[in-house]
Parts: sequence; C-alpha cells; structure tokens
Amino acid sequence: MPECIFSKTWAASMPDRTVIRGGTLVITGLPQADVAMEGGRIVAMGPDLAAAPVEIDARGLHVFPGLIDVHLHFNEPGRTEWEGAATGSRALAAGGGTLFFDMPLNSTPCTVNAAAFDQKRAALAESAITDFALWGGLIPGNVPEMAELADRGVVGFKAFLCDSGLPEFPRADDLTLFDGLREAARLGLPVAVHAESQEITQGMAHAVAAQDRGTARAFLASRPVIAELEAIQRATLLAREAGAKLHIVHVSSGRGVALAAEARARGTDVSIETCAHYLFFTEEDVERLGPVAKCAPPLRHASEQNSLWQQLISGVVDIVASDHSPAPPGMKTGDFGRAWGGIAGVQSTLAVLCERGYHDRGLSPERIASLVAGEPARRFRIPGKGGIAVGADADLALVDLSRSLRLKPEHLMQRHALSPYVGSSFRGNVVRTIRRGETIFLSGEIVARSVGEFVRPSLS
Repeated sequence: MPECIFSKTWAASMPDRTVIRGGTLVITGLPQADVAMEGGRIVAMGPDLAAAPVEIDARGLHVFPGLIDVHLHFNEPGRTEWEGAATGSRALAAGGGTLFFDMPLNSTPCTVNAAAFDQKRAALAESAITDFALWGGLIPGNVPEMAELADRGVVGFKAFLCDSGLPEFPRADDLTLFDGLREAARLGLPVAVHAESQEITQGMAHAVAAQDRGTARAFLASRPVIAELEAIQRATLLAREAGAKLHIVHVSSGRGVALAAEARARGTDVSIETCAHYLFFTEEDVERLGPVAKCAPPLRHASEQNSLWQQLISGVVDIVASDHSPAPPGMKTGDFGRAWGGIAGVQSTLAVLCERGYHDRGLSPERIASLVAGEPARRFRIPGKGGIAVGADADLALVDLSRSLRLKPEHLMQRHALSPYVGSSFRGNVVRTIRRGETIFLSGEIVARSVGEFVRPSLS
C-alpha cells in the first residue's frame, strides 16, 4: 500500500460549499434532490439548489447515508499484521462506510479497562480514514472497570457466552453477565453478547472430534442452532431482569431472530443484528470454500438462511454488520479445525444487501439504509449520523445500483486479499464515499486527505 500523509486540519481548507446534484436520495418523501454540504454537515436539500464552488454529478446514482458498521475487529493495537485500522478503514470506505465500532478484541491489550481504551483510541486516531467508536469488554473481574470505560465514551460492552478463542478475553459466566447487565443499565449503555452456549458447543466439539476431526462438517456439527437459541433465551431473560439494553450480535438463524423478537414482545429491550455472510452464504459454501468461510456461529443450512431473510424483510432484524474478523493467510488454510474462525467482509456488506436484497428480493433502498445506518445511529445514540437531513453530518455513499462488478482480490482494500466474497458478482457498487463532507473513496481509489474522528454516544 502506498504511503499516505494525512492532515487533521485539512478540512479547514475544504471548499466552503459543495453541492451533490440530481441523485436519488435514499430517504422518505424526497426522492430526488440536490444536497449542499458545508463545514462537514448537510446545510440544504432540495431541487435546483444554488451553484457552489464544487459540484458533484450524482445523476443516475442513489445517495445513501454512510454505512455504520457496528461490529468489526481491526485488531489494533497489537495485531496489525492481521488488519489494522489503516487498511481496515479503507476497505470500509470502499464499501460505502463512514463510521465503525471496533470490538474490544482481538487487539492487544483487549479494551477491558481505561488504559487499554486510551491506547486503542490513540492508535486508531492516527490511522483510520473513517470516523470510529469503541466497544468496551465485559469479562469476569472487570465490572468495576465499566464506569471508567463509559466515561471514556464506549458505545457499550461486549461479552462472550462461549469461549472467545482468546484466553485474554474469557467468556462471561452467568453471574458476570448479570452483574455487568445491571451496571450497564446504571450507566445507560447496552451490552452486546455473542450468543452461543459454552456447554453445548464445548460438549459437541468433543463428541464430533472423536469421529470426524478437522473437517468443515465436524465444525458445523459442533455449533448447532440450538446453541444459539439457548444462549439468546438466557441472555434476554437476564437482560429483562436487570432492566438493561441488550444487543445480540451476528444472529445466524431465522429461529434465533424469532426467539429474540419474542423476548422483545415480553418487554426485553433487545436489538437484533445479523451479518452479510449469513445472508449470502450457506453451509454448503463452507465445504466448497474451506477455512476462508469459517466463522462462529457458523454458516447455516439454506432453510435457515431463507428464514433469516424473511425475518429481515418483515422488519424484525434491526441491523446488518460485517463482523469483519480477518487473520493472516496462514491462519485460514490447512486443517479446518485449527483455522481461525472469522469472515473478512467489511467491504461487502452494502453490496450483499443490494445484490441479494434489492435485486433478488425487492428490499427497498430505504430499508437497506435503515439496516446499515439509521438504526445503528438510533440504537447506539450517535448524534448527527445515520441519515440524510439538514444539520446531519455529511456522511454519504453514492451507489450505482445497476452496475455489476465481479469482486477480484485486487479490488480489496483490506490488508490481506482473502475473502469468501472474492469471485462473486454484485449489482450495486459504491462510486463515491463522503465522510463529513470530504470524499474519501472515489471510483476505486482511496483519496482521503485527513483522518477520521472519535465518536461517542449521546447519553442525554
């Protein structure tokens, strides 16, 4: 990757006013209009706005709000050889993203206290070209640290209900989770859970290993849907008793979504996230693609995927994220059982929703925008983000919904050109990404001249 020099003050030299002309705005009630940007914000919207020093022709393009990826792992500091915010944020920008929430693992140290938070924030502030926010961790022994993390500006706290794969980020037992939920409720922040049962996954893994060790089929059998369902049921019960906000990450099955929705109907304040790879691939692809498609929870049977799509289309799913969790190529090859379990897909979330949602299933652009921008900003109370409105940050993605692109390794902006999406064709491609008024991605190239900013939730 060529060296880039960023200026934190470059925005001061930006043109006073830029107008985006003639795009189809992905909002309700104003289908086609101009958008004027000034000082990093949207200052006017409407037909035939006055001329500006800089004008962008968006005719034939849809103007989406910039994508907010609430769930990814850029592994910085400590594991930048896996990704890093410099490359990861470029991939996000190439996919129409303008803001990401970095998970508390797999960085070293994990973000489980104030000192680790400060270290991660400083590292990302130097290299991310998109805006960013940070999750804190919830692990045994760190509940007393949660208040300091909240003061630092975390968007919430992440807990694993099963083995995370990293000894430095142990799973939250039921008492830790309940105590953490009560503290999070006091702090006014949500708790996100990786919902898989430790007892079921661990027991099943031992059982299948004796018969069929190291294959994709054995891995799939070791993490059945029931492990997800049991953990969702337990987490929603504890959250309701604690009076806490719960966010269930990467729900992989239609039944999992339905169970969380039932808890919501009974009074649990729960939001439901799924990921693009569960909407695009099935368990058959795991055997075809090998370790590059390994993740946890695993990809599911086509019937579960169809059910997941039905729940999304009906409005039950709240958010779609990438759960971008890359690793060096050597960790995604060879024995399936030992390979790293994570999908590298931060660049493809919007493309999946356009291809499999808009084109294949008639999902409206407005619903797509809600899943990747509007609801993330609302649920996590991020001011000025997630929409196209006067006064909002000028975070926008200009998308050609009719243009088809076959993804090749050279298109990927991430550190390692390894993704299960390589070789797939997508109708719906990002032409330009704008972060607070500055174009950071244009026609296949990163053109950012300044770094992103740290974003914190509004707790008022």
